Amino acid sequence: MKLVTLAAVVRCGHDGRVQNAASQTWVRAAGRPVLVDADPERRPIAGCPNIGPTMKPCTTTLAVSAGYSSWLRIDGRRIVLSNLDGLTDGTVPGTVHYTVRDPGQGLAGADA
Repeated sequence: MKLVTLAAVVRCGHDGRVQNAASQTWVRAAGRPVLVDADPERRPIAGCPNIGPTMKPCTTTLAVSAGYSSWLRIDGRRIVLSNLDGLTDGTVPGTVHYTVRDPGQGLAGADA
């Protein structure tokens, strides 16, 4: 698994793009800040095409269910890994996931 950076491409299951934010900037991979615990949560999602009379597009990421390192930390906060997975607020509730398509760097990696 690769470390996820601010330059990562994270998308909802409908292909909307998650707008990343980094809460720390002093540890970097490929020149970009590495994301840490809680950075992927409550992030806006742009361009989700799941639109219709009874459908709600994904607009926000919810809690992470997988993808935090169990032993690598920055300032006590777990590093985000490329196996990141969590739910969005889109319809059908509890079924639409967000995942990493590109971690934003290809050098630094870690096991869970």
